[in-house]
Amino acid sequence: MRGGLGGPPALSGLCAVALAVSACQAGEGPRPGTAPPATYDGVETRLLDDDLVNFQVRMTGVATRDDVENYARCAAARYTLIRGFGFARHVRTNVQEQGGVWIGDAVYTISPALPRGMQTLDAEVVAAACADQGIPTV
Repeated sequence: MRGGLGGPPALSGLCAVALAVSACQAGEGPRPGTAPPATYDGVETRLLDDDLVNFQVRMTGVATRDDVENYARCAAARYTLIRGFGFARHVRTNVQEQGGVWIGDAVYTISPALPRGMQTLDAEVVAAACADQGIPTV
């Protein structure tokens, strides 16, 4: 009598057990190619001038540099509102990874009126979007 996999019955049973065990093991633990979820590890703000602010953000488990830039943008939006202003303009953001920790170093100007430039943000709109996306702010 031949087993269901084309071999002797004992070998078929062994193959079936091996397939079942490998299927169970494949479902456990992280899947290959998936990154751990992003964690937001804090924001430091430094007032460089009356309207110029530096934001240092830290994250782990980041999928892209955009995650770090978005975290800094959210921090800038909330900080702008805290200071009583309504708008900010992005000056620059540098992103680097060190030992699994992603660090963003961003600079924004803040102002009561919409500033000139291409990379401006309405702080209320951006802060609301950040809250909807679960990105923490200052």
